[in-house]
Amino acid sequence: MKIIIQRVLKASVEVEGETVGSIDKGFLILFGAAANDTEADCVRLAEKISKLRIFEDENGKTNLGIKDVGGKILSVSQFTLLADCSHGNRPSFINAARPETAVPLYEKFNDELRKHGLHVETGIFGADMKVELINDGPFTVILE
Repeated sequence: MKIIIQRVLKASVEVEGETVGSIDKGFLILFGAAANDTEADCVRLAEKISKLRIFEDENGKTNLGIKDVGGKILSVSQFTLLADCSHGNRPSFINAARPETAVPLYEKFNDELRKHGLHVETGIFGADMKVELINDGPFTVILE
């Protein structure tokens, strides 16, 4: 599983010209499931994200978590995170989970974030999505 977390001032995702998810301050999460990922990975990473302290406190130190600042999450599935570009110039996606595996993992991951008391908006799995964001910092973290 590969997850990219971007601290944002706001973010939204559109499908066919319609906004399907939108947040203000919080995390834009890009979620990619690998073929060998499990629900346990979803549980572990959701817990890590719920406790991740990447917001600044009154002293400018990154000591605050998403709940401390009243932040929300926009979670977007993105199988291209599993691209292998080591051979040739065309990415291979052989390591990405097939939709029948990836969809339940994506849903489990988002459910686990909600169990931690987080507000989660989502894109639509497999859709052609247009993501717009305003990075805060920018501050980007990759979890695997």
